[in-house]
Amino acid sequence: MKTYEKHLPPILVKSSSNATISLKAGRWFISYKVDVEPEPVEHPHGCVGVDLGVKTLATLSDGKTFPAVKAYRKQGRKIARLQRSVSRKVKGSNNRRKAIKKLQKAHHRVACIRNDATHKLTAYLAKNHSEVVIEDLNVSGMMKNHRLAQAIADGGFYEFRRQLEYKCQWYGSNKTVVDRFYPSSKTCSHCGHIHKELKLRDRTFICPNCGFFLDRDWNAAINLAKAGSSPASACGASKSAICLGGSDASKQE
Repeated sequence: MKTYEKHLPPILVKSSSNATISLKAGRWFISYKVDVEPEPVEHPHGCVGVDLGVKTLATLSDGKTFPAVKAYRKQGRKIARLQRSVSRKVKGSNNRRKAIKKLQKAHHRVACIRNDATHKLTAYLAKNHSEVVIEDLNVSGMMKNHRLAQAIADGGFYEFRRQLEYKCQWYGSNKTVVDRFYPSSKTCSHCGHIHKELKLRDRTFICPNCGFFLDRDWNAAINLAKAGSSPASACGASKSAICLGGSDASKQE
């Protein structure tokens, strides 16, 4: 393989420590590793809670929503057709290799679309907020729900958390992870009452105690923001103490 670049960035020429060449879906990629000092930025906003979902990729405590791209779902028919085409080809033939390459390109396109949406979301959160509060989701347990498994996998929740972690370090913001048992969706963000009878199909939270109603994901994001900004909790630590406090409140009621 030969390549020629007329102008390389000076930072790659002077301080490149190594390079990795990889082949993905019939295309060659080269990655350089360079040492760069992160520059913290001034965050225009303070603490924000982020509730990840299926219909919307993320709902923020300030009311902003990021729609789910659903890359695999939109390309599902095309991928299924290409998979059938591969299975019909003779093993070891040139036609089979061509069909496999087309299938690889389709999967690679889905991954690129998903990563693009995740990169834009995590960069926005880390650059514009001094503290980002998320929930410690049990992704493997959620994947056992066969009705939602494909949508959850298409959302890329694990990749979202991985990117958010290093981007918060880049831009000098704090990432707070709330305990997975904290009832963010069932707690009223207005009065603090825990709605035990709330079902997954209920997309609007209606508090039986004070009558407050709000979008379910938005209500959960507000509760996450309150949990992150609690003086009793440290940024970046698991909020098991908050979870226990919520269970005590439910016992009293």
